Amino acid sequence: MPIYEYISQSPEDQHQSCRICAKGFELRRPIDRAPLLVCPLCKHPVKKVISRINTPTITKPLSISDAKKAGFTVMEKRDEGVYEKL
Repeated sequence: MPIYEYISQSPEDQHQSCRICAKGFELRRPIDRAPLLVCPLCKHPVKKVISRINTPTITKPLSISDAKKAGFTVMEKRDEGVYEKL
């Protein structure tokens, strides 16, 4: 199930919203469900926030020794259809 982030629609109306939706909250919901329109606690209108996604960054390509340490088998192409284990 994906995690969705919600925050109060009008952050300047702090007195109407609870402290949870004023700061924002995360909620796990099935994809096929409609997005929330009100806070589950105070029933104040909320909106869904587009959040960042976490993607891995590769800083450098793996060397042969790093690949072997990680448990990979390193092969080198010698001829058409012929590979040799390093």
